[in-house]
Amino acid sequence: MSSAGEDDRCWADCMDVAVRMARRAGQVVQEAVKQEKRVSSKSTPTDLVTEADQQVEDLIISTLREKFPSHRFIGEESSAEGEECILTDSPTWIIDPIDGTCNFVHSFPMVAVSIGFAVKKELEFGVIYHCFDGTLYTARRGHGAFCNGVRLQVSKEKDISKALILTEIGAKRDPATLDIFLGNMKKLLSAPVHGVRIIGSSTLALCHIATGAAEAYYQFGLHCWDIAAAAVIIREAGGCVIDTTGAPLDLMSRRVVAAGSREMAEYVARQLQPISYERDDHDQGTRP
Repeated sequence: MSSAGEDDRCWADCMDVAVRMARRAGQVVQEAVKQEKRVSSKSTPTDLVTEADQQVEDLIISTLREKFPSHRFIGEESSAEGEECILTDSPTWIIDPIDGTCNFVHSFPMVAVSIGFAVKKELEFGVIYHCFDGTLYTARRGHGAFCNGVRLQVSKEKDISKALILTEIGAKRDPATLDIFLGNMKKLLSAPVHGVRIIGSSTLALCHIATGAAEAYYQFGLHCWDIAAAAVIIREAGGCVIDTTGAPLDLMSRRVVAAGSREMAEYVARQLQPISYERDDHDQGTRP
């Protein structure tokens, strides 16, 4: 049985590999954005996927699997193709090869590679690489969060009237869902908050919480690969990541509130009318 110290060194080594892979994958994305893109859709017409998504994920997972053959992998594109999406106690890599695919398709410069890592269902580290400007966000549990090597600190603002809030629309665009989405935004704007922003990349939006550039983020409809790496980064920057119900974060629930302070996170959570999405692990015999 390995000691805590041995495990810590092992996860540190894994994180070093993740950083190298994120940079390498980011370079592939930088080149791919200049090329003609073959675009298709997944769950809805607005849930886009490109050949580059699949190629980058294949690159990351094949390289990591060669180095760590006993580890498990959860990837956005492999999950879309029917591979098991369930978090076990085994060391597990949680990968979003191109977060902000719609942005990527339009060459809108908010696109990231996200690599999270969990052991015994506990998030250990996260690496997020901004493909357009080369910004690297990293964090390991108990070791702090950093942007290009500079330590991050969240905003500790507790007053909602002084908050900038970030969110994403989600894949569902039916009238009833849009009414709830706009109603949630209206409620926060009426608080009033300083403003609400949508940038098209959940992982980069969450990184803005870690840097202190915004006070809170909420979303219904994101996936475990959108939140895994970012959750570690926000927590290690001193922030709070919870379920939209106010309960502890459930990585598979497809809903999240993140903020610089618990008071801000809980306030935002109380304002939200929920939007229902099927869990990431819905077909693995887990609770609904």
